[in-house]
Amino acid sequence: MAENMFIKVEGNQFIKNNRPYYFIGTNFWYGAHLAAKQSGDRERLLKELDTLKQNGMTNLRIMAGSEGKNHAPYGIPISMQPAPGVYNDDVLEGLDFLLAEMQKRDMQAVLCLSNFWYWSGGMSHYVSWATGETIPYPNDTNDWERYMRFTAAFYTNEVALNAYKKHVETIITRVNTLTQKAYFEDVTIMCWELANEPYAMQNKAAYIKWIENSSAFIKMLAPHQLVTIGGEGTTPFPWFTNNHGLTDYQFDSLDYITIHIWIQNWEWYHPNNHAKTYKNALKKAKNYIQDHVTIANTLNKPLVLEEFGISRDNLEYYKQATVNHRDTYFKAIFDFLCENIENNTGFVGCNFWAWGGLGAVHTPGNVSNNNMEFIGDPAHEPQGWYSVFESDTTTLQLINDYNLKLSTLSNRYF
Repeated sequence: MAENMFIKVEGNQFIKNNRPYYFIGTNFWYGAHLAAKQSGDRERLLKELDTLKQNGMTNLRIMAGSEGKNHAPYGIPISMQPAPGVYNDDVLEGLDFLLAEMQKRDMQAVLCLSNFWYWSGGMSHYVSWATGETIPYPNDTNDWERYMRFTAAFYTNEVALNAYKKHVETIITRVNTLTQKAYFEDVTIMCWELANEPYAMQNKAAYIKWIENSSAFIKMLAPHQLVTIGGEGTTPFPWFTNNHGLTDYQFDSLDYITIHIWIQNWEWYHPNNHAKTYKNALKKAKNYIQDHVTIANTLNKPLVLEEFGISRDNLEYYKQATVNHRDTYFKAIFDFLCENIENNTGFVGCNFWAWGGLGAVHTPGNVSNNNMEFIGDPAHEPQGWYSVFESDTTTLQLINDYNLKLSTLSNRYF
């Protein structure tokens, strides 16, 4: 294993092959599940990877954990871990296949080990397994706070924490059945994320302890790969979530800071009133990035915007609907990224949400409740909302153009 082949952090920069590493990638959260031989579609998976590579999207954020019984409500149809410590080999071998194919294309994987939200199982399932309580799905109850407080009980439940820790160890020490390489030795894996969008909620002290203990444990298992939380950052409502970028990312075992920005979900932007709400929403998005650039520089760590998205024009959910507003928004974010790179601020990469590729929108505007084809929109959300499809040629061209610009910026040092 050549240690210098792994992506490293030096100050507020990523380094790959002795050069600064900048990227515009995507969330391909269902990649391992699509790559499963029996329950997935490997032919489609290979086409998706080729398209992503051709358009410069070589940094992919992927779920490396899905929990709960198969066909659990609003979740991934076939689970990686249907019961505590019990694994579906088909899905695990799908992750093997995905990583092997990404290696062939010189792609980087950011592997997310769990989820605060239920669309991939996640922490709520660990809590349910530990307590026997039923998960209060907000799609059924319309009570998001109840769900979030239920899930945040994870941080204080030793049984749940131990089950999570065992999963972390199972994945990181796994030996790929195709490459015969342990995951912790695989240079394709850029980073391990503790979870997707974990909120502290009522258990701030326990949340911080979980971050400290989990990140140190991962660093022990995989000392040459990067580690981060995988969260939104401070969030626009820290008084509710109890999250804060500075305190959450204080530990040396965390290599860089992640943020997510949701201009519509956070009610900054209204797609049916683009003309009146977009300008201010973009300003708020840039301010949110800037606030976290300040935090990142205080901690001397890089910053990645790893989730952001916008609906199709006029909140249409059909695949054929236009994406003029999306292209405008993406271009503005990409320009801001390039500006920050040129000024060496530490904001060095982004992953949009999310890749839909060749997938079909079977239930436009409605939840699919996990019975439909994989696209960027998880089963619990309106289908066709944020997915970027292979047919969105103007968006793909934009992404490709800016990735070429990032390559030029990386080469300026040599």
